[in-house]
Amino acid sequence: MMAIRLRRIRATVSLAAVLFSCLYLHADGARFDLTGPKVEVHVTRAGKTLPIAEVPNLQPGDKLWLHPDLPTTQSVHYLLVAAFLRGTTNPPPDNWFFRIETWNKKVQEEGVEVIVPKEAQQVILFLAPETGGDYSTLRSAVKGRPGIFVRASQDLAAAGFEQSRIETYLAAIRQVPPFDPKALADHSDLLARTLSLKPNVDCFKQPADVQATCLTQAGNQTLLDDGHGQSVADALNSGPNSDLIAQASYTQMAGAGAYSAYVGAIVDLVRITSGLHTAKYQYIPAIAFPQGEALNLRLNTPPSFHDPKSVIVIGLPAIQAAVPPPLHPTDPTLVSCLIKPSVVLPLDGAPLVYSTSLAHDLVLHLDGPGQGTDIPLTADAFEGGLVLAHTPARHALPASSDPDSSTPPDPKSAAPTPPPATAHGSTITGTILGYWGFDPFKGPTLVLQNTPGKDWKLADDDPMIAGRENHLSLTANGTACVEKITLDNSADKHIDTQWKAAVGKPDVIAVTVSLKSFDPGSLHLTIHQYGTSKPDTVAAETYSEPARLVSLELHAGDTTVDLTGNSLDQVQKLTINDLTFTPAPPSTPSNQDTASPTPAPLNPDTNLRLTLPPNSQAPKFRVGDALTARFTLKDGRTLFLPVTVAPPRPSVTLLSKSIGQAPSSSIHLTDQNDLPINQQLAFSLRSIMPFPRTGQIEIASSDDSLHTMLNVAAGNLVLQNPHTLLATLDPLKAFGTSAFGPLRVRPVSPDGTTGDWLPLVTLVRLPVFTDIHCPPDATQPCIVEGSSLYLVDSISTDAAFTTPITVPEGFVGTTLTLPRPAKTGFFVRLRDDPAAANTVTLPIQTQAGAASPSTNTASAPKSPPKS
Repeated sequence: MMAIRLRRIRATVSLAAVLFSCLYLHADGARFDLTGPKVEVHVTRAGKTLPIAEVPNLQPGDKLWLHPDLPTTQSVHYLLVAAFLRGTTNPPPDNWFFRIETWNKKVQEEGVEVIVPKEAQQVILFLAPETGGDYSTLRSAVKGRPGIFVRASQDLAAAGFEQSRIETYLAAIRQVPPFDPKALADHSDLLARTLSLKPNVDCFKQPADVQATCLTQAGNQTLLDDGHGQSVADALNSGPNSDLIAQASYTQMAGAGAYSAYVGAIVDLVRITSGLHTAKYQYIPAIAFPQGEALNLRLNTPPSFHDPKSVIVIGLPAIQAAVPPPLHPTDPTLVSCLIKPSVVLPLDGAPLVYSTSLAHDLVLHLDGPGQGTDIPLTADAFEGGLVLAHTPARHALPASSDPDSSTPPDPKSAAPTPPPATAHGSTITGTILGYWGFDPFKGPTLVLQNTPGKDWKLADDDPMIAGRENHLSLTANGTACVEKITLDNSADKHIDTQWKAAVGKPDVIAVTVSLKSFDPGSLHLTIHQYGTSKPDTVAAETYSEPARLVSLELHAGDTTVDLTGNSLDQVQKLTINDLTFTPAPPSTPSNQDTASPTPAPLNPDTNLRLTLPPNSQAPKFRVGDALTARFTLKDGRTLFLPVTVAPPRPSVTLLSKSIGQAPSSSIHLTDQNDLPINQQLAFSLRSIMPFPRTGQIEIASSDDSLHTMLNVAAGNLVLQNPHTLLATLDPLKAFGTSAFGPLRVRPVSPDGTTGDWLPLVTLVRLPVFTDIHCPPDATQPCIVEGSSLYLVDSISTDAAFTTPITVPEGFVGTTLTLPRPAKTGFFVRLRDDPAAANTVTLPIQTQAGAASPSTNTASAPKSPPKS
């Protein structure tokens, strides 16, 4: 929205024709950057006098002191005419016009005083070169078209207000070091908020060394709507009144918005006043920049002293009731610290407070019993609010009850009884008091902190994690006076933190701290506050990265649960209702044998099985129960994870199994659980629940390096009935010639849910023994011949393997040496199952001569002679 509202024109066609007839004469008169003559003005009301810069409105009976401050060398006599108006349709009487001869010595020395007439609504000044009939000509023009001058008066005042905001912004931006883009952006934000404008964001995209230049260029600021400034300028003409100036800015004849003296919202006032001319005069606007008593005038058209001569039109404040500034806190929850060296109260909503002197004698009145102190304030858009006086100068302001005194009365006299000081923590309240022109006004009441905060502690239980950035909250009975917060550990390592007040929580500070260079352990936060040299400390503990819990699988009827996530080795126990689960022993090659029906996952860091104590009954959870799992970590932290009880897992028991022996093999396996790789296994299972036809039986090794699925469709699984299953495994076909070791079996439901593993068989590969040759001398060793002897772990003449012949790894020979065995054979332990002592039956062949082992023979160890 633009600050000077653009309204639709309702003027007559004939007046519009007059208005635009001379626009081309001033198409290039863009900027109001020509210095005009100076006029000094002050206003006296009820015995009190204020300079014009502090007067936002006039009232009937006010005394206007007008003093043209022209140079002594002024060669052209200027006539100053003060004209009072009373609306657009009621021409003023003759006695509302005042002729002031600026060349008169008494006028030059003393000035002229005029009184605002009753019923007057506007006042306008004219500076015209002296000619014959000049006064009557000006008076006739105003009486003939009062509405034009009413609108010109209002728009001149509004344009002055708008340009004052832009001028304040530009002057403040020039204070920022041009090569500091962060400071430039920060102060630009503060200025934009207090002055209610929007700078050109494209400036911040440019190189740092040209950002300041871009921001201070004319036209690079957009004024936002300021209802207060508008009400001060034209409160008597709200609604759908015509705005000839704004309408002119819409037209192509007017340049279609080409004019942008300081901001696009300020229109070229010359376009309307150029249409008001006679044979002797044409009118040019002047925008006033009051400073003290001086109306510093700026023109956008050089005055002409040839016919038609130029009449300078000057607007003064409207004659109306005061409209106090609607100041309000930027953040209503913000608490300001009074004991800081520099205190800024962030208030906005009234840009004119910061861009003009209309608000003056501002104080912060501390409320409550025993307070009553007034601290002077200064409006500073550069700092983003009202700035308290420096600490040594913060004293009570003197009050004056003398109505004729030039010192303004105590603004507290016009304010209602302030609320008592709050009893919360270390805070009190304070109210903004001051004057808007001649009228006292009361601003917002603010919450303030006047003592350092106490009772510091961490506001939440979120742990701090070493090795990363952390966000935590600190709380106290007052947090507004924090100067800085550091993090310290036992090694006297200190780092600064980033912190800010928590949004909507006045007693909470949000702290961001990086622990990337910290190890887990104890440390403390040190809170430094204004007003005290002794910092407060809060003890804290840093932890390693906590376990990340992804999912928990709990099936009805189970005494174990399976957890997935990361860093699960930190989990100490799990509690669900009154049941406590602890991690199952981790799976290792030593305990992943066939005697372990439910081994834990191999990687407890990402998959963890937890189990109830031994001999515990299965929990009586129902399918669909929504439970909360509470995990306790080894460092004492607790984590929570929701879990829903899943349907029971498929469960089977092994009924029987049959392993066929090779009829030509000389090796007789003693362990019924050993399955030769070249033999098929037939086994039967019983399912507790009816086994679905699309279910499967999974067979795998302990490390999952061997894996196969049996199912009805493949023909290796047959349902005898819904509960009895007949399965056939051909290991050579399923796994190949290099398969060996324990196999386990479990059911798998159609949705992929698995049951518990059951031990099935141990897969073994058999060597081939063909002959055994022994010499006649019984004290000489025999030679065993065969193939694939690398599958032999050891051989012996007795089942106890008292003196075993061990076959080295990678053996590629075809013979082994062995003491003379008994006629029933010898014993062999297989490399795939070295625990079983298997029998080998071969006829002993006796040959003449001593046997000479070849280089490809594993020999028996030397033993002492038998006694």
